[in-house]
Amino acid sequence: MFSEFRPALVMITAMTLLTGVAYPLAMTGVSQALFPDQANGSLVSENGKVIGSALVAQSFTQPGYFHPRPSAANYDGGSSGGSNLGPTSAALQERITADTARLSKENPGTPIPVDLVTTSGSGLDPDISPAAAEFQAPRIASARGLAVGQVRDLVRQTARGRTFGLLGEPRVNVLALNLALDRLAPPAVPAPRASEPVAASGSVR
Repeated sequence: MFSEFRPALVMITAMTLLTGVAYPLAMTGVSQALFPDQANGSLVSENGKVIGSALVAQSFTQPGYFHPRPSAANYDGGSSGGSNLGPTSAALQERITADTARLSKENPGTPIPVDLVTTSGSGLDPDISPAAAEFQAPRIASARGLAVGQVRDLVRQTARGRTFGLLGEPRVNVLALNLALDRLAPPAVPAPRASEPVAASGSVR
């Protein structure tokens, strides 16, 4: 009887060690050796403190900071996802109408980039289009005491083009842009320490 089960037991044990132990350890070692930043979550540090990830959006709401796209997940990495509301949804239309009205008051007469009123599929998109960033320049310039041209120049300096010149769209990382903004013109009220969690007010920490 044992002779009949022995090949199966040997195969199960061998495959468990190979695919459940050896392969994960090998892939972890390779990723840590070749892509340590990405393997560890693309964490962003400032003054030796981790303040976020280049891959996960944070909520910035203060007038002196660039704001990310709206988030159906409330910028919570543990509940990433979209709203699943369709184009005929009254709730979706009401939310977009309210956001559009608010943005129109912020920058009258300027077309509103679509990514400022639409959520991403994950709700955690860390990037916005350069147009969406430049749209916010007047508000930020007023809050920081800067010229609008200075803020727009910062957007252009921070923006990235298509990957390999072909994939995706031009974009700018909101966290990186806000850090560059703080270096250009520190806010009137010092941001809380980086060791503290990110608040809904949207301070860079």
